[in-house]
Amino acid sequence: MKDVMKYQEFIGSVHYSAEDEIFYGKLEGIDDLIMFEGESVKELNSAFKDAVEDYQELCKQAGKQVSKSYKGSFNIRIDPDLHKKAARRSVELGLSLNQLVEKAIANILQDSADN
Repeated sequence: MKDVMKYQEFIGSVHYSAEDEIFYGKLEGIDDLIMFEGESVKELNSAFKDAVEDYQELCKQAGKQVSKSYKGSFNIRIDPDLHKKAARRSVELGLSLNQLVEKAIANILQDSADN
């Protein structure tokens, strides 16, 4: 697992600056840049929760959607040989390449939910 924090439906990235001797992070999966920081894990956790609650309140006041909207399409870059293998396998299975990738993502997300 990566260095993340979770609170309600929000995920926050977690980093450490050795130069500044501070933990910091940002809310992920939103359209805005919301940062938080703390000198200890306890402070970071508190700042993260405060950032989430403040962001929710700001969105409510502005009548704005809290979560980032996704359009359902994205570009990926993969090794050309892997691309070839995926394209061939999709034909063998009678799927489009998009359907194969969607199934693969769904499977890995289901596996992670089971763990």
